[in-house]
Amino acid sequence: MNIPDAQPSSLPDFVELHRRFQAFRRGVKAELRSERFSEAAVTQAIEWISGQAGLAEKPELRASTVAPWVVEEVAAYCNAIEAHRTAGLDDDKIEKQIQKDAHGFCQALAHGVDIALSGRMTTSGLMTSVDGALAVAHAITTHSVDADIDWFTAVDDLTEDEDETGAGHLNTQEFSAGVFYRYASLNLRQLQDNLGGAPRSKALEIGAHLLHLFATVVPSDKQQTFAAHNLADLVLASFSDIPLSPANAFEKPVSHREGFLKPSVERLIRYWHTLQQGYGLDDAAKLFCVVDHTEKIEYQVPTLKALQTWVQAAHGNEE
Repeated sequence: MNIPDAQPSSLPDFVELHRRFQAFRRGVKAELRSERFSEAAVTQAIEWISGQAGLAEKPELRASTVAPWVVEEVAAYCNAIEAHRTAGLDDDKIEKQIQKDAHGFCQALAHGVDIALSGRMTTSGLMTSVDGALAVAHAITTHSVDADIDWFTAVDDLTEDEDETGAGHLNTQEFSAGVFYRYASLNLRQLQDNLGGAPRSKALEIGAHLLHLFATVVPSDKQQTFAAHNLADLVLASFSDIPLSPANAFEKPVSHREGFLKPSVERLIRYWHTLQQGYGLDDAAKLFCVVDHTEKIEYQVPTLKALQTWVQAAHGNEE
């Protein structure tokens, strides 16, 4: 499976950022129209959240950071602003009171699953920082890999008008193929907290969906030229008190004349058992695998769907 390097994207200028903010503010206003928040309250909430006074009116203001928001957060701040204004507080006192009650706005993140998983860091404004519940390791091959070189051309259609021939651009790119291993850990308690105190069953539901995505989603770049539509051949899920990555199973690259997939599967399973026995662990675990292997295990399930069901339901009663 080829995973090409991501290409850096050009940053928009500040006028474009201002235009996008105006579009965002209009979108938020439309979303919150049923709540009957005033335009002033929506604008004030966004400016206080971002820590940029006058953001709505001054295109020359420079963006200092990029952070994810959810509409429900803006709605919560709008509620607080209008409630405090009704109580007769001025804006300075309102801002201080909202900052004092910031922890209470975590309930608004119940719909921000992406923020709950990945987290966010803030250094200004009233927006709260969130510790991410999900940690994802870089994918590695289980064996040594030699890069191949492919050349490509880009045709310039305008050369015909000038009676010229040849490609407009010629270049090369490196690519490789291999058996990849990747690892992720999900802190269920942190996820519950990030979702505003969600029940464990909700965190497990998200975890089961995340497991499905982890096994089935592949990088989308360069698919027209490489068609790397490879689903996971093995998925191991476990419930543990500590994150436990078996990546060291491949500290010595797999070497085999008849392929890398089967020996990679068997080495991973053996190393997993070694960790469990060596550290006296008794983690609840299930394995889904489409590769025939010689390891004797009692916790293998026949389908990915069965593994998802186990993740979502088998430990749903634990708190």
